[in-house]
Amino acid sequence: MTRKTRAELSGMLQERNEHPEKVAEIDAKIKETFGETHAILVMDMSGFSRLTIKHGIIHFLAMIHRMNEIANPTIEEHGGEVVKFEADNVFAVFSEVEQAVETSIDILRRLSAANTMLPEALDMYGKFGIGYGEVLMLEDNDLYGAEVNLASKLGEDLAQRGEILLTEAAYERVEREGREYEEVLMSVSGLELMVHKTRYADGQ
Repeated sequence: MTRKTRAELSGMLQERNEHPEKVAEIDAKIKETFGETHAILVMDMSGFSRLTIKHGIIHFLAMIHRMNEIANPTIEEHGGEVVKFEADNVFAVFSEVEQAVETSIDILRRLSAANTMLPEALDMYGKFGIGYGEVLMLEDNDLYGAEVNLASKLGEDLAQRGEILLTEAAYERVEREGREYEEVLMSVSGLELMVHKTRYADGQ
C-alpha cells in the first residue's frame, strides 16, 4: 500500500486553516487520502526511569535494541506492521484486535524466555495498550487517531508490567473464548476510561 507523506498532509492542513469555509470538504479528502482502520498496539518497556538512573542511558539503549529485535519479528509473524519505534515504545497496527492481543502475549513470552538467559540487570518487561478504529497513516512512519492516543495512554501510563489493556472499541472486536478479561474503570489525564485487562502468566 502506497501512503502519502507528512508534507502532503501538512499542505492539506494549511489549506484547511486558510479556508474555514471548506473544512468539511478538506476533512473528507484527508480521511479519504490518509484514513485506514486498524487495531493499534502500543508497547512500553517497564521500568525505564529506574533502570536509566541505576545503570545509565547506554545500558538502557542496549536493552531497547534487544527488545526491538524481539518485538519486530514477533509483530510481523502475527501479520502486523511496525509503524515506529519511539524511545522505549513500539507502535504497530494489525487488521484485527485478536492479532494484537496474541502478539502482546507472544512478545511477553519471548521476553520471559530471554530473561532466563540473562543476568537480572538485563531483564526486560513489557506492558501494552490496544485500541481499534480509524487512524491517519503516513508514509514516513507515523499515525494519528483517537484510538492511537488511548492505546498510548493505556500502554504507557496505566498498564502494569505484563498487563495488556484494551479500549472499549478494541474489546468489542476481540475473541473472548479461552481468555479472561477484567473490566476496570481507570482515570488518566482527566479522562475516565472503561478498560479491559488481560495478562500473560508464565507457563501459559
